[in-house]
Amino acid sequence: MRIVARKTLSDFWEKHENSKTALLAWFSEAENAEWKTPSEIKKRYPSGDPVGDNRFVFNIKGNSYRLVVKIHYNTGVIYIRFIGTHAEYDKINAEEI
Repeated sequence: MRIVARKTLSDFWEKHENSKTALLAWFSEAENAEWKTPSEIKKRYPSGDPVGDNRFVFNIKGNSYRLVVKIHYNTGVIYIRFIGTHAEYDKINAEEI
């Protein structure tokens, strides 16, 4: 899959250094994935959740952070929409961000 807005992740791990390894691991796996449906992602990431409008929420670093992406399954493109702490995540609408 092609991931758009990797800089969003690198900006985040600059502020939250303990997230870097987990985000790089997620990035590498997602980049090499060929996900066609949310259920395929859910099999690999059972703690994650599809939230509507082709968005998926990943729990990062043992559920310390939340990553929201929008996935265009037909073109194989993942757009990073949000990365943040649980407190920050609670302030957004993951279906609209």
